[in-house]
Amino acid sequence: MLHARGALVLGLCLLLDACRGAPQTGAGTTFPAAESTPSGRRLHGRFLHITDVHPDPFYKTYSSTKENAACHRKRGPAGIYGAETSACDTPYSLANATFAWINEKLKDSIDFVVWTGDSARHDNDEKLPRTPRQVIEQNEFVVHKFAEVFGKGENDTNGDPTNDFKIPIVPTFGNNDILPHNIFLQGPNRWTTKYLKIWRGLIPEAQRHQFQQGGWFYVEVIPGKLAVISLNTLYFFDSNSGVDGCADKHEPGYEHMEWLRIQLQIMRERGMKAILMGHVPPARTNSKLSWDETCWQKYTLWLRQYRDVLVGELFGHMNIDHFMLHDYKDLKKETKDGRMGAMDFDGMDIRESMFEDGEVTVASASDYLLDLRDAWARLPMPSTGAKELSAWEDVDEDEERSMLQWVFDLFAKKKKGQGDKKKFLDDIGGKYASRYGISHVSPSVVPNYFPTLRVFEYNITGLEDMIIESPAAPSEPVPQDPDYLYDADFDDTTSAILAAKKKKKERQLKKRKTYKFKIPKAPSKSAPPGPAYSPQSLTLLGYTQWFANLTHINNDFVEPPTAFERHMKSASQEVLSQDDQDLAATGKWKEGKHHKHQGKQPRPKPHPKKFKFEIEYDTSRDKVFKLKDLTVRSYVDLARRIGQEEKKVLVAEGAEEGEDVDTFDEEEDVDAENKKGKKHKKKKKKKKHGKSRNKTWFAFVTRAFVGTMDPRDIEETFAWYSASPDNSTSEENMEL
Repeated sequence: MLHARGALVLGLCLLLDACRGAPQTGAGTTFPAAESTPSGRRLHGRFLHITDVHPDPFYKTYSSTKENAACHRKRGPAGIYGAETSACDTPYSLANATFAWINEKLKDSIDFVVWTGDSARHDNDEKLPRTPRQVIEQNEFVVHKFAEVFGKGENDTNGDPTNDFKIPIVPTFGNNDILPHNIFLQGPNRWTTKYLKIWRGLIPEAQRHQFQQGGWFYVEVIPGKLAVISLNTLYFFDSNSGVDGCADKHEPGYEHMEWLRIQLQIMRERGMKAILMGHVPPARTNSKLSWDETCWQKYTLWLRQYRDVLVGELFGHMNIDHFMLHDYKDLKKETKDGRMGAMDFDGMDIRESMFEDGEVTVASASDYLLDLRDAWARLPMPSTGAKELSAWEDVDEDEERSMLQWVFDLFAKKKKGQGDKKKFLDDIGGKYASRYGISHVSPSVVPNYFPTLRVFEYNITGLEDMIIESPAAPSEPVPQDPDYLYDADFDDTTSAILAAKKKKKERQLKKRKTYKFKIPKAPSKSAPPGPAYSPQSLTLLGYTQWFANLTHINNDFVEPPTAFERHMKSASQEVLSQDDQDLAATGKWKEGKHHKHQGKQPRPKPHPKKFKFEIEYDTSRDKVFKLKDLTVRSYVDLARRIGQEEKKVLVAEGAEEGEDVDTFDEEEDVDAENKKGKKHKKKKKKKKHGKSRNKTWFAFVTRAFVGTMDPRDIEETFAWYSASPDNSTSEENMEL
């Protein structure tokens, strides 16, 4: 007979053995975590976002950046690695150097790649019009660059870009990856068939049928945990006249949204999370838009209903570095009721396209950023309230009121502050700001400003020991090239389809038919907020923005440090002045910062410096944006600070009008400065109203154009200074 103590020990041993034998919850049930295999890999918690490469095989070094030359001929300032701040496309030398840098610096430290399209040159040269074959070859070139860096190297490609890759690379269609550009017709079509071959090594076998249907698919970049959903945003694109929104059940946009709804629902049921990616972002302001309004309405409704599933949204196309908020209160009543007509959004609610021929111009970008700020200026503001009194503050023995009255007042103020806080949280959708969604828009590789790359960091808590098996080689036969892709009737066929689509839209103006659609289920009330709203595993923690200073690297023009360089305390930041950038130009073409050197060759031959990317900013260390993570609440707070009015400050008499005046944010500690001031004799000076800048807005605009814009032009174009109500001198005194 066992003693009680012995029985207890035996029971514990049996229990431990049973626990060891039982399957563990979490990553271990689906993925081997005990040991690594030769084909497996561990997670790093980082991924690369690359967009708008636009390789141009016709680019010529020291050619002209004028519109009639497009860096293809004549003499001019086009550098060996590209003509920064111009409208010229990317030379192959820049594409090669970019992927060589990725190979050296990032290859072994990222988990997957988000590649958001536009991997062919623009159709910007009348003497060298694009052809379908050129578009295909330039996309194949970029796929080969990815294969050189991330390919397994086990198969000889021999010109066939179907290599197997070590990590997932998720592509999507850009508006210049097809012909005519912007026009993507209902699938299956010649482009989905052709790109199924080009991206065969990137699209999971189970997703290939869906891709051929309409160019959409998803990849489980962390199997069973995280998927990246590649949207074909050309079906939502306002500049695509070959389709008509997302309301009509016969339109590919409607079909695409239904597919997205079903995939997000399945992922919710599987306990998975998702990143949405696409080329054209869902930009929308009070006056302008980039998507058809019906598509924006459905997409935003999907964001709201699946906020427990989504991690983030990543886009390209616009070249400017920024983010956008989606306010769920902008959803129409009809949308929330599951009813929508193609023409429901005419009349007072109509918005103009923000693009010119599908592209962003300098003028439209400036107007757009100002529209964003105007919208963010109206975001709910937390009440500053009265400062709470400490236990002994302002208590004087000669005070007429009693201590009891003082305590009563103290609690009354505290109660009021709590009420203000509750109202603010109600206004933004609770402490997670669930009234809003967020989209990131990364700047491009093509040097319309400076070439850029972005590396995101995300939370892998609980996934550190996970081993991800490399995917098996594709087993499906390679689809045959559609001969009609190169037919002489290519343009005629597309034109006929567009003409028929135009007539259909005219008929819809009279009918105004309404279509019903299924409303996705909202998150369960017991479900925790998703990774986009609350810090948890898979939440985006921050990103590092990299840029290549082509002015310095090309080494063709030796220029003294500018005012902006001194302001930024960085000799690597080259800026573009108002005259050089020619903001007043009405056309979309930009000759770039070196346009004064047209017609002459800068050097007998190029003498570039070593190519490299540098850190422009890192959100985890940035003292201006102050993003503790990339959750929606963090961005709502940032947007509010960008949109707030500039602070009124006092300028000491004798300071120059318009002189930079630093203002302290609430978070900044000024006690140290106050203590230092006590060591000096106090002087009294008259004060006058001055000008103050909103530092956060200034940084936002500066980064939007990748540091290529002079602060004086930011002042003139974006009004980052606050005008003083008057220039009169106050009789008040201030201590220095």
